[in-house]
Amino acid sequence: MSVLIFIDHSEGKIKKTSLEAICYGAALAKQTGVPAEGILLGTVSEDLGSLGKYGIQKIHTVSQESLNQLDAEQYIRIISTVAGTCGATIIVLSHTNTGRAISPGLSVRLKAGLVTGATALPETSAGFLVKKNVFSGKAFCTVSIKTDTKIISLNPNVFPVKTGEGSAEIIAENIPVGPPVVTIKSVSKATGEILLTEAEIVVSGGRGMKGPENWGPIEELAKLLHAATACSRPVADAGWRPHNEHVGQTGIAIAPNLYIAIGISGAIQHLAGVNRSKVIVVINKDPEAPFFKSADYGIVGDAFEILPKLISAVKKLKGVA
Repeated sequence: MSVLIFIDHSEGKIKKTSLEAICYGAALAKQTGVPAEGILLGTVSEDLGSLGKYGIQKIHTVSQESLNQLDAEQYIRIISTVAGTCGATIIVLSHTNTGRAISPGLSVRLKAGLVTGATALPETSAGFLVKKNVFSGKAFCTVSIKTDTKIISLNPNVFPVKTGEGSAEIIAENIPVGPPVVTIKSVSKATGEILLTEAEIVVSGGRGMKGPENWGPIEELAKLLHAATACSRPVADAGWRPHNEHVGQTGIAIAPNLYIAIGISGAIQHLAGVNRSKVIVVINKDPEAPFFKSADYGIVGDAFEILPKLISAVKKLKGVA
């Protein structure tokens, strides 16, 4: 018996969401008294053994380069095979685009109960109860998994990454990899230093910014805070910002530690994508803007007057000229 954790990566580097999943899986393994093992498909430039400091004991690898790109059918087959050989009774993934693509297929293949978007460690004193978001993050529910094999996908930014000591044993698996089912013809990469889905701080702008030419202060504040930039749907639809920055129910759902919304009224569709943020700060000149009802902190005022003062204060705090 073991907990098997899927380790996702991009451009040779382990994703932050996977480090969260490893720490979550390791904590769950300790809680249930079984080893924590990982599986990585493809190749990375990092030392996999060093992942042991996050609490994982073994990492199973299938190193064909063709697996560097997501091929859901291949991933499901290989993960299922490794789960069988290591006797995994619990499989942990990140609730990202990759996790969403493969977790349902794994559930069917392994006849396993699945909870997507978990927000905490399961309660195992009486059964196996997993807490998750429902209704676009407006509420929580607890789901009981009763199958022998259980699958959990973990929401990003809900479980802390903690390091300790230790080294993981690397086990190279000899599993045949067939021809790809999916052919990738082109890749369009999101711009920016920080991936929006992994950012702990997000600075977002809406129609209140009045045009793309006014985005400089938002980008400057984001850079000072080591944050990602985002926008509301009308901004993306108008072509002011790229669609990969659109957050909301019809865009990307995020859960940063801090979300700063500037010039965004806070329609229900936008809130559905950001209401899992730990702290929400709203800047809007309309005191009746709906977003203030969901904000932890609010500033009523003109963004073009407030942003320069906020940037100046952050620079002073960081000792930046």
